[in-house]
Amino acid sequence: MDIDLDAWFAVLAAARAHDRPGAPAPERAAEAGRLRVPSLHSRAVPVTLPAPDGAPGYAGVALLRLHDTEENAANAFLDTLTVHPAHRGRGVGRALWDAVRARLAAEGRSSVSTLVERGGAGERFAVGRGAECALPMVEYVQEVAAASAPTAPAASAPAASDLAAPAPAAPAPVASAPAVPAPPAGYRFAAWSGVVPDAHAAAHARAHDAMQDAPVGDLDEQHDPWDPERIRAAARVVLDRGGVLLTVAALAEADGAVAAYTELVLPTPASVRAVQYDTVVVPAHRGRGLGRAVKLRMLECLRAQWPDVREIMTTVADENARMRAVNAALGYRAEQALGLYQVRL
Repeated sequence: MDIDLDAWFAVLAAARAHDRPGAPAPERAAEAGRLRVPSLHSRAVPVTLPAPDGAPGYAGVALLRLHDTEENAANAFLDTLTVHPAHRGRGVGRALWDAVRARLAAEGRSSVSTLVERGGAGERFAVGRGAECALPMVEYVQEVAAASAPTAPAASAPAASDLAAPAPAAPAPVASAPAVPAPPAGYRFAAWSGVVPDAHAAAHARAHDAMQDAPVGDLDEQHDPWDPERIRAAARVVLDRGGVLLTVAALAEADGAVAAYTELVLPTPASVRAVQYDTVVVPAHRGRGLGRAVKLRMLECLRAQWPDVREIMTTVADENARMRAVNAALGYRAEQALGLYQVRL
């Protein structure tokens, strides 16, 4: 279907300003990229509801992601369901959900999940449609300028329960800044921008598969195996959307294995808030400070190459105490309680 990007973005921008007035505004170029380029191994289904009485624009929009791998052929993800503040309380959200649900049924999907702020109107809407919180989590933010190496171990960052409710260019090396933190003994850093260099592709894919033990709560979505081509394809999605993908890895000196890595995405080159993707430490290499080490190295790289970036945003599951502790030591602050909510159809 043809989407009026200006009308679509107007709904998202108005909703963000109304619902989270202190948060960074959405970026038009980033939203255009998400509509134009689907997420890896999925089909994007946009849904729009025109403004009433012949008024211009949309009253609400939704973006459904239909997974197309064998492991997740029965599942889907609702990327957004947003009603313009001027049209709330008139059944627009229900109409969007009805359209989404009809498409899910037509595609033979048995469950759909979505990310919702806990304690807010979105949670009430989701629960009213039969959704249950499958994985509670918190959104955390780190101020890039203020962040520094931790001087001592810190207590875990707060879980959601602690918050007040509702509370394809060739690879290029990432420039590094002076006084970059040294890696732990027996490891060395590697850093790149964009698609993984061939020399690290296989090892990087094996490290990605270590995410199998990441918390998933009661979600029906299954782990999709990683291989070098999937690693490259995931990076190309970010680049094709107009974003920037930065990766820092810790390589084991003994065999060159990727022992840990962290990925950061700038939705556009002009973004002032970066998004933390995965941070992974392979089980055999845990307990050696590698999670903190790759994040600190990433901070130095970010300051050197993208000095206009002010914040890093990440989400961490409440049950992931190890990563919460790493982030607390690096000065992340809890911003809002979230949850992956799931509806079984």
